[in-house]
Amino acid sequence: MIYVDINIAKLNHFAAAISSDGEILIEPFKFTNDYDGFYLLLSKLAPLDQNSIIIGLESTAHYGDNLVRFLISKDFKVCVLNPIQTSSMRKNNVRKTKADKVDTFVIAKPLMMQDSLRFMTLDYIELKEFDRFRQKLVKQRTRLKIQLTSYVDQVFPELQYFFKSGLHQNSVYTLLKEAPTPTAIASMHMTHLAHLLEVASHGHFGKEKARELRILAQKSVGVNDSSLSIQITHTIEQIELLDSQLFHTELEMANLVTCLHSVIMTIPGIGFINGGMILGEIGDIHHFSELKKLLAFTGLDPSVHQSGNFQAQRTRMSKRGSRVLRYALINAAHNVVKNNSTFKAYYDAKRAEGRTTLQCPWTLCWQACQSHLEDAH
Repeated sequence: MIYVDINIAKLNHFAAAISSDGEILIEPFKFTNDYDGFYLLLSKLAPLDQNSIIIGLESTAHYGDNLVRFLISKDFKVCVLNPIQTSSMRKNNVRKTKADKVDTFVIAKPLMMQDSLRFMTLDYIELKEFDRFRQKLVKQRTRLKIQLTSYVDQVFPELQYFFKSGLHQNSVYTLLKEAPTPTAIASMHMTHLAHLLEVASHGHFGKEKARELRILAQKSVGVNDSSLSIQITHTIEQIELLDSQLFHTELEMANLVTCLHSVIMTIPGIGFINGGMILGEIGDIHHFSELKKLLAFTGLDPSVHQSGNFQAQRTRMSKRGSRVLRYALINAAHNVVKNNSTFKAYYDAKRAEGRTTLQCPWTLCWQACQSHLEDAH
């Protein structure tokens, strides 16, 4: 095999090629992160047998994404390495050296040591990008909802206890966009207020609810602050914008997951969003020949603590993998328990053995993944 190692940076990358015997086939050279640089890399690789080439690069923010997509489109096998692997190799050097040329050969070592490599594909890259973007949207929306609650606590503190489902529902948003203060709500015509709530709640709230709300607004101890009113209306508009963006993002994720025809979607309790998160982070499951490798990649494997004659019996999970993937798998395990009697029985059996509510879901989830991993192979 021929290992092409690329050290990624913002403006310039360094690449080199080494054989499986350790012979340097291409000395480290610099190429720019643009059209000319990418084709310079292709020209350097042209004399080599493309079928024998494995290209490895370190995961470095977004700076290598365009290069990865470019190389995959040219039918190269590309593997993105965990920085933890390359960092440990770099620390093995006796001399304290940190240089792009040196790091280029550092990447070759984890590539040559692994018996199975995880190659990137465009479909899974796109799904992962959608998943990461969705996570950002969810965090932004959560932050805005917390801010909105704090504003309403000052302006109309009684409101969030008036509606059983709380503040964050369409009826409350519609009301606050038109009347963001208790004074504005109390001064609204009863017919208009009742109609507004009825339409926004699809008939759930009627005239009696509107009457109770207006009385509550008249007695409110909240402050009548114009600046807070503006912040309330603008925050609601931002939340609704994020809701719309989330809807379209999740729709695209569902379309991609459908096109992949993955066996993971046959597990009861795993939907398009959760399945898309798992597939986007794992990629093609065929790249994992054993369950323990998938377990280690996720960071759900138990850490080992042993020294001399001491061997720890209870240790925490290593958490060396993707945090997003761990969340998706734990969430999937909970859903599987709710939707499948077989997994529910397994969960109850583990709980009876003394396992905690945190230990059982990921153990159960890997039982599900193991069976589908076997089906995939």
